[in-house]
Amino acid sequence: MSRKRGFASDNNSGVHPSVLEAMTSVNEGHVVAYGDDPYTAAAIEKIRKEFGEEVEVFFVFTGTAANVLGLKAATENWNSVICADTAHIHCDECGAPEFFTGCKLLTVSTPDGKLTTELIKKHLHGFDFEHHAQPKVVSVTQATELGTIYTPSELKEICDFVHSYSMLVHMDGARICNAAVALGVPFREITADAGVDILSFGGTKNGLMYGEAIIFFNTPLSQNFKYVRKQGMQLASKMRFIGAQFDAMLTGRLWYRNADHANRMARLLANEVSAIPGIKITREVQINGVFAIVPPEIIPGLQKEYFFYVWNPETSEVRWMTSWDTTEDDIMGFVKLLRERMAAK
Repeated sequence: MSRKRGFASDNNSGVHPSVLEAMTSVNEGHVVAYGDDPYTAAAIEKIRKEFGEEVEVFFVFTGTAANVLGLKAATENWNSVICADTAHIHCDECGAPEFFTGCKLLTVSTPDGKLTTELIKKHLHGFDFEHHAQPKVVSVTQATELGTIYTPSELKEICDFVHSYSMLVHMDGARICNAAVALGVPFREITADAGVDILSFGGTKNGLMYGEAIIFFNTPLSQNFKYVRKQGMQLASKMRFIGAQFDAMLTGRLWYRNADHANRMARLLANEVSAIPGIKITREVQINGVFAIVPPEIIPGLQKEYFFYVWNPETSEVRWMTSWDTTEDDIMGFVKLLRERMAAK
């Protein structure tokens, strides 16, 4: 099996050495299970320093669990959740949001993966009408699945608008580290300060082995969440190993360095491939994703050497994702191969 670093997903990357070291460092002796240990407590304190001292934090294993259980804490099964039609909760979670929450997902078609107040408006009707699923949550993704990012002012506008309808805002922050780096702002500016109620704070895509955090800014929503997490099969017995990873990620701005590197590698890749005749970059590179049109006949051969996904088969648009461990040699090796294959067409 090839161990070559490809461009399919930042989930495919390895675990940062500092994170592995942190996990090893807590692997001695016994501590109380299920999160009542000093390592989990230390990680939560670091998260509070980044996001706000009053937030409530709950660790889970996966991003799907973070999104689904976060939404469940904010909804009843007669509610609906509004999201972009490209959102992970709609496209890539096997119906888990609907299954576990009972809610209806209402999707919005967007040109760039980003919701706006005007786009959200189409679903804001049927309130207090028993024949209609009641709109309760708007879920935004930062950064989006199309590699775009919301500015603080855009998020504030959405949150204020949604709150005016007595609704809530959930943020899928699987790549919030990449977004914060690209924007040059602290986490709080694109979460708490903007008015976000619940955040799925991603770590796996930014150098962790596993583990995500659900952060409640609207803390009353977390009142019974310990039961939601347990029923959702996401209460880790040896939670210290998740806590240690987040502690490491938030120490010495490792989160920033990892995300910044991934973003820079994406810009390098885009710059290099855009100089190849016949290759068209289709979207502005804002984080660590590059979207491009590639002739379909050469894609299978490229994938054998550097695996990646086809985003849109109809247009032959592909997605290349860079990671914290992507190297310039990875980029230049792939660019060389792509140039050769294009020349041989």
